[in-house]
Amino acid sequence: MDRQKMKVKICLVGEGAVGKTCLIRRFVHDQFEDRYISTLGAKVSKKEIVIQGNGAAVDVDMTIWDIMGEKGFRELLKEAYFHGAQGVLAVCDVTRKETLTDLEEWIAAVVKVTGNIPVELLANKVDLKDERVVSDGDVKSLADSHGATFLLTSAKTGENVEDAFAKLAELIASRAA
Repeated sequence: MDRQKMKVKICLVGEGAVGKTCLIRRFVHDQFEDRYISTLGAKVSKKEIVIQGNGAAVDVDMTIWDIMGEKGFRELLKEAYFHGAQGVLAVCDVTRKETLTDLEEWIAAVVKVTGNIPVELLANKVDLKDERVVSDGDVKSLADSHGATFLLTSAKTGENVEDAFAKLAELIASRAA
């Protein structure tokens, strides 16, 4: 029997330097790059994964949009960038509290364009234990306020990175069913 196939567009949002590009690179290529290169505009990556949806395996062809985190570009790009998105990974950096607070605006900007789509919060850089200022509780309360799920991730170690994308794909698939 042929497996069900799904094409999904997901967007990563969040301030500059929270690790969006690193998360995508870890997920797509299983690589980590320490030096920071600011994303200009939007960058699109693709990866196919298999998830369990309604008791059957589903091939999910993901188109992953990475947007630059600079605030000025949020207004400029959001319509085109968010259009057609079926899920969002909202990323904050656990060493910078304001990146969590700023997710409110990012999520609002997406929902304005897409309507109510699955959102998953990623608290990234959990490998930097000594510098961490954002608690699990902080992340959970923001996630709860948006009816979202959340995961603690590290693009550097790979912790929960696969799970983050797979979980979002499952949320999208369950909604499409």
